[in-house]
Amino acid sequence: MVKRPDSVVTLQTIADQAGVHPSTVSRSLQQRPDERRVSAQAMRIRRIAAELGYVPDRNAAALRTARSSTIGVLVPRLTDIVLAEMYDAIEEEASRSGLDTFVANTHDDPAEQLLRVRSLIARRVNGLILGDAHVDGTGLEQIKAFNVPLVLVNRRSDGYPSSTCDDRLGGHMVGMHLGQLGHTDVGIVAGEMHASTALDRVTGCRQGLRQLGIEVPAQRVVQTGFDVEGGRRGATMLLDSRRPPTAIFATNDFAAIGVLGVLRDRGLRVGHDIAVVGFNDIPLCRDLQVPLTSVRSPHTLIGRTAVDMLKKIQNGDECHSIRHAPEFMARESSNPAAVTYIGKPRAPRR
Repeated sequence: MVKRPDSVVTLQTIADQAGVHPSTVSRSLQQRPDERRVSAQAMRIRRIAAELGYVPDRNAAALRTARSSTIGVLVPRLTDIVLAEMYDAIEEEASRSGLDTFVANTHDDPAEQLLRVRSLIARRVNGLILGDAHVDGTGLEQIKAFNVPLVLVNRRSDGYPSSTCDDRLGGHMVGMHLGQLGHTDVGIVAGEMHASTALDRVTGCRQGLRQLGIEVPAQRVVQTGFDVEGGRRGATMLLDSRRPPTAIFATNDFAAIGVLGVLRDRGLRVGHDIAVVGFNDIPLCRDLQVPLTSVRSPHTLIGRTAVDMLKKIQNGDECHSIRHAPEFMARESSNPAAVTYIGKPRAPRR
């Protein structure tokens, strides 16, 4: 049995116990545990290191290699449940690979995004995962110039590898659902259209309805925030129009909750007087007074995949964008019962 020292265990400590040079210890510990041909000496050194309670000094390794074991993660706002869940998955997957993560908020501002990236580069991060990309690529070229491995998460932008939900397919599911229920007048609370999540979900919904012969005019698409207040403003704009819609699709569940609040204040019955559909399927959706129909996005899988993609790029491997399949969760908020607010909806045009 190796006696554990009271001081910090170093490579020299292990070398003294094993009777070898510290460089031999370093090589033995750097071999992958799953390598088939591991020498008896290396196995012995690993056993000694484990019994001494040796913990690798990642910072020291970074100084020797001019690379760190930290990846930087940028999000518009970490208070968002969806982004927080995604970051949890990123952090967990990174930890499995021996990587640390450092997260920062950018408030969805490209100028602040660049400042945060510069700060992360100064910390010598070994890769970036960006959850705040604008669909037109604003600011990404400047970040790309830092020559640090880069992956987008949750949002996409052409020319950059990304791990996202197939938001267009999710929006298409919403359009087909509402059209098949008989809704011919659908309003959309779109969120912020610089985000691919909003753009693709709106596009998909309109395409799904168009397949059934139903058009969504431009004035039925209102651009507000992804939060509850944005949903309230969007619903107010739609309901104050000359002829309110019989259904509202909000591209984010929080915005949908804001929509529900306005309907409650106006005495309208959700799922009867007007249908409401959200997107993301946060846990709260099924526990609302009227459970919310929503599109479930695989947030955990999206986050884990982003880390795997970043590791591929770091290793010099080819990496392509991945869009994960959503799942439609139909609940009472889009009840197919007759709409009494402006009369029963007409059947879709054939």
